[in-house]
Amino acid sequence: MEKSVVQQIEKLKKTHNAVILAHNYQRPEVQDIADFVGDSLDLSLKATKTEANVIVFCGVDFMAEAAKILNPEKTVLLPDKTANCPMAEMVDAESLGWLKKEHPDGEVVAYINTTADVKALADICCTSANGVKIVKSRASKKIIFVPDRNLGLYIQSQVPKKEMILWPGVCRTHHDIKKEEILLLKQQHPEAELLVHPECQPDIIKLADHAFSTNGMVDHVKTSPKKEFIIGTEQGLCYRLEKENPGKKFYPISTAICPNMKKTTLEKVLKSLQTLEPKIHLSDEIMRRARIPLQRMMDMK
Repeated sequence: MEKSVVQQIEKLKKTHNAVILAHNYQRPEVQDIADFVGDSLDLSLKATKTEANVIVFCGVDFMAEAAKILNPEKTVLLPDKTANCPMAEMVDAESLGWLKKEHPDGEVVAYINTTADVKALADICCTSANGVKIVKSRASKKIIFVPDRNLGLYIQSQVPKKEMILWPGVCRTHHDIKKEEILLLKQQHPEAELLVHPECQPDIIKLADHAFSTNGMVDHVKTSPKKEFIIGTEQGLCYRLEKENPGKKFYPISTAICPNMKKTTLEKVLKSLQTLEPKIHLSDEIMRRARIPLQRMMDMK
């Protein structure tokens, strides 16, 4: 059954001149059929370089929106239209507009995990991979950071000279990683290096050997002399790490599963290619305005 579905996907990719992008948190079988697997920044860059007419984005809604903003002439498909990001929905354009009026001297740095209309109000976007670099680069001493408070706190710890106004949003998948489980894993695997995502709470980050974006973890593991790793992010990354690093061991966090990232299946990818739906639709004005902060971020790559 699965082989037949994969064969149909491959055939339709050629028919439609389509490319499949998959986030590191996707199901293993979805990662396997993707042309590119990566984190938000990596996939945003890949989206601008593809010559495909159709982009199938296996991730959540804000990622597919970013691909559409950067490729307005292309068809961008999100195989499951209900695959949203609850954290992105924790900030809305109207509320951010009010905050900007309260702090007219502040610059808005929007995490890429935001909706298109929120990006349209930002001065620049960032990801967990480049957040520190982006905030350091801004001329203003005051930064309005949306929506992830934990990532904002991590950036603030690295850039203490900036005044940061932090939106009270969180990623539940990372925020709910418990110190007790981390300590137990460290006890069970004393030789393992602890890598965590900066969306985790500050007390988790303090325990870590390194705080990295998902692609940062991928790069680090390849060059690290260590053979064992505790992976403090969504479990889906462990599949890629195991695949690319035979002989090394990876210990996931038992609770770190994003239900929205797991909504995409092979069958949904196939149906999306058969129907060229669900398409991402954004107004020309929103795309024009949201592209500015995204492009500023990518120009700093």
